[in-house]
Parts: sequence; C-alpha cells; structure tokens
Amino acid sequence: MSSTMELSVESTARDQAAAVRAREISARELLDLHLKRIAERNPELNAIVALDEERARAGAAAADELLASGAEVGPLHGLPFAFKDTHAVAGWRTTYGSPLFAEHVPGRDELIVERIRRAGVVTIGKTNVPEFAAGSHTFNTVFGTTLNPVDPSRSAGGSSGGAACALAAGMVPLAEGSDMGGSLRNPASFCGVVGLRPSLGRVPEWPLYNQWETTSVGGPMARDVGDLALLLSVIAGPDPRAPQALGDPGSAFSPPIRGSLSGLRVALSVDLGGAFEVDGEVAAIVASSASVFSSAGALVASAHPDLAGADDTFRTLRAWHFQAKFGRMLDANPAAFKQSLADNIRAGASLTGGDIARAYAQRTTLSERMREFFAGVEGAPYDVLVLPASQVPPFPADREFPQEINGRPMKTYLDWMQAAYFITVTGCPAISLPFGRTADGLPVGLQIVARHGADLFLLEVAAAVEDVLHS
Repeated sequence: MSSTMELSVESTARDQAAAVRAREISARELLDLHLKRIAERNPELNAIVALDEERARAGAAAADELLASGAEVGPLHGLPFAFKDTHAVAGWRTTYGSPLFAEHVPGRDELIVERIRRAGVVTIGKTNVPEFAAGSHTFNTVFGTTLNPVDPSRSAGGSSGGAACALAAGMVPLAEGSDMGGSLRNPASFCGVVGLRPSLGRVPEWPLYNQWETTSVGGPMARDVGDLALLLSVIAGPDPRAPQALGDPGSAFSPPIRGSLSGLRVALSVDLGGAFEVDGEVAAIVASSASVFSSAGALVASAHPDLAGADDTFRTLRAWHFQAKFGRMLDANPAAFKQSLADNIRAGASLTGGDIARAYAQRTTLSERMREFFAGVEGAPYDVLVLPASQVPPFPADREFPQEINGRPMKTYLDWMQAAYFITVTGCPAISLPFGRTADGLPVGLQIVARHGADLFLLEVAAAVEDVLHS
C-alpha cells in the first residue's frame, strides 16, 4: 500500500473514494486521518456529536475486509461519514437536538441514511443541529453550540450547521442535511461550502409523519460541486415508499459534472426588488457576480420573479407543520422547548382550514410564476435566478439570530432568512456556492436557482461558475 501522504482530509471525496477502491489507502488509514482532524478541531467547534471511535474503527475494518474479498463496493466505500442528528440512524444515538430525545436510539435507518450507508460509508457519529432543526443557528441544550470554522466567534448557520462546519473543517469528506427554510443553503454560505436544496421529489424521504408535507427536503453538502454530485447520485432517485419522488435515477448525477456559462441567460437580483433587507457587504458581493457571469459569456439582466405572498405562505405552512408534528409534545413538556420554537408551534394552533387552503393556493401561484419566469411567458426567458444564499454574513454565535440588518430590526428568528425560504415555497432547486468574503474574511454564498426538475443543469451551471472562480 502506498504512502498516505499523498492524500489528506482536504482531498476531494472523489479522490478519497478512488484511493480506497484502488487500495492506495485503507479505510482504516483514512479514518485515522479524519479522527486526527476531529481531535484537533471538534473540541472547539462542536460540529460532530455522538462520536463513537470504537464502532467507527470496526466499520473501517469491515470496509477493508469487504474490499479485500473482491466484492463489488459502493461509490462512497470507506469514506468516514457523520449523519445529521435529525436523521435516524439505526443503533446510533439520535437526539434531534432535543432534551426529550437525549438518549434516543432508533431501531431503523431512514431512507437517506439507508442509501448512504448502502453506498459504503464508515459511520462515525452525528452532526449537531438546532432543536428539532428549527432555526438557522446550531445550538441546543443537549450538546451546546456549533461554531464557525472560519471564525469560531461566529455562527455556523443551521439547521445543518454541524454538517457544514465538519465539512469545511476537514472532519468529514461529505455531509448530508435537510432544508426547510434554508437549512442546507445558509450553513453552506456561512461555512464556505456547497449546499444544494434539490427539487421537490428529487431526494425522497421516509418515514414521514405526513408524506404530503413538501416544505422540507433532504440534500447534499460538499466542498465542491463534483463531490456534491457524487453524494446526490447516491441519495437521489425514486423509492416505492415515497409517492412524490421524481423518477430520474440517482446515477444521472454521477460526476464528472461540466457546464458552460456561454449564452446562459441570468436574472440577477440582490433583494428580489426590495422584498427583503440584505447586508451591504453581502449585497455588493452578490452584485459582483454579474461581471463573473458576463466575462464567461453569459447574458446578465437585472430581473426577478414576483414572489409576493411567499412570506405568508412559508410562515403559515411552517407553523402548521410544527403544530402537527410537535404540538402534543409541547403541551406535555412546555419547559423542554426553546421559546422561539414554542411560539412557532403555538402559532400553528390558531390556524384555520381557510388559512391552510390560502397558503397552498399561494404556493401553487408561486410555483406557476417561477415556471413562467424561466419559460419567458411574460418577458425574456431566464435559465437561472441569482440572489444571496443568506442575507447576512455569519453573525456572533452568542445570539440566536441577527437583531438587525442595515439598521432594520429583525423581529423573529425567521426574518433574516427570506432569501432562502422565498425560494423554498417555489419548489425549485437552489444551490449555495462559495463566492466571496467580507472585509473580515467571513464567507458569503451565492444562491443560484433553476426551474423545478433541472437539478443536473443547476449543478452544471454551478460547476462552470466554480471553474471561473478558480481559474
């Protein structure tokens, strides 16, 4: 076996997986590299929780034995992996960031976990989350706060904050998460990694308390687009247990992913026509993307779809979902919930059937407006919409959420996430791509959105932007 010096925890997941398959490095040695990095950085950052080195080493040994047997192995064979702590992993402590589940150990994997484990990963633990994945700052009373790997005085975002932090810090080569109001995109932006909210149905979920609830989706995170495509190829694709799953096989997303910006029709809008407040530095960085697209041959216009009603739609459906899922738990254990989440759950209790019907009708309208925007029904057609992934750079970790943007108060823990959740209710795929840094060196992500179902096209665009930035 060759020296492991050629490979590091910063190597792409593709290179790491290829090296294991070629037996240039063993799964045991690869695990050791990552455990060393975890020991160096996790005590401060608190990204990985429920770490079990003994079981991880047993898993790596089993991976090496399987490869040595000549058996066919999966595309992620031998890669160390930590699952989001809101995703059930059979036999592993899964707390959902709640004291009510502090010692909970599920008896079965949920679908996204099942697919990733089948692809050959070596499970090492979980990644930290906010309580029940509510909010885009990762802290809870079970494990504490996850800090930003670029500046540990700042938030890593959320709810997939532990995943984004661990990934950016080299503790894991890939990560998965989920996204309701920006939970893959915001932490990707804060930590300087890539996060994809796929089209509705692209990454099926099971089991769910409500298979027809469609605001939250699972998705991949990675340090570059090629690695993200690798993980998406594993977790995407239909499943008979998920009736709304799209029919394209996951293999459609297997790398390499290549694209071109030449002739691409780009709609660029920093704030969707004044729909929300954006930090000045973030706005300037996002606006500067016009020259990047144009220099590569894209056609850039200042344009945006009409997403009036998106705020009411998202907040209504979120409150309804939270009340349905957590209402009884809150009634029985009111002291076990953080105040912002408790308020959000209680807001759902006062909703009427008319409120829910209005929200779904508005969501239908928003989806149709996006279809027409990309099709050019009322003007020029656009291939992608570009806007901020997050309205702010990473904020101080000792706050639950930003108190203001440009002097405008943020009254709730959701107000500052509109750039992400306005896109959520359209059902379209959206990717957060590292694009720049503030004067203080804090990461800023560019959000690129495509029509529903065009996930592969979106990855090709993102890969082309990445190529331009790195050239």
